[in-house]
Amino acid sequence: MEKLSGQAVDDACRRVQHETLGHRGRSGDPLFQVRKLLLIAPEQLDDRGAARLEAALAAGDPYNEIGCAYFARHLLRQVYLSADIFAARYAPERFFEWAAEVDVAEITRLAGTIDRWRHEVLAYFRTGRASSGPVQALNGEIEAVDRTARGFRNFNNYRTRMLLKTAVAWHTPVTPRLRSPAALYPPAAPSFIA
Repeated sequence: MEKLSGQAVDDACRRVQHETLGHRGRSGDPLFQVRKLLLIAPEQLDDRGAARLEAALAAGDPYNEIGCAYFARHLLRQVYLSADIFAARYAPERFFEWAAEVDVAEITRLAGTIDRWRHEVLAYFRTGRASSGPVQALNGEIEAVDRTARGFRNFNNYRTRMLLKTAVAWHTPVTPRLRSPAALYPPAAPSFIA
């Protein structure tokens, strides 16, 4: 949901930039200068960053469409910041009510997507806030190595490549190597025959 809301902000910024200036963002454009600030949560911005963002939106967002997309992102973040599933059920409702009031294409599209995935989003709370994100990220890294490192016939070379790429502590337990059945038993004490 974080990715989708960030993409909605990017799309709105790109559209407004093109409509107002007739070209993609350039280094002197006010919206282009704050493109990274638009992806930061409002509570994590310092005073200087908030002032820069406010000035850029005042200069480059004549109809407050990017500001609306930024606020929509903040409303959707409240779903995952909720204390429990009961509070999390009301956060999307506030977003849907607000999205119906504003007429921004990116927010309307985002609201439709979130509405279709509402049960899956709330499943985050039903599973004790479990997420498959870390596992999926690691699987993506392994697949990237598989694509680039074809032909490893030796498992140790493959294992080393995976460890270097993913930086995971992958410890293989050391197994004792027995040379013969006699190695299973301690040596017998010498017997003296008189």
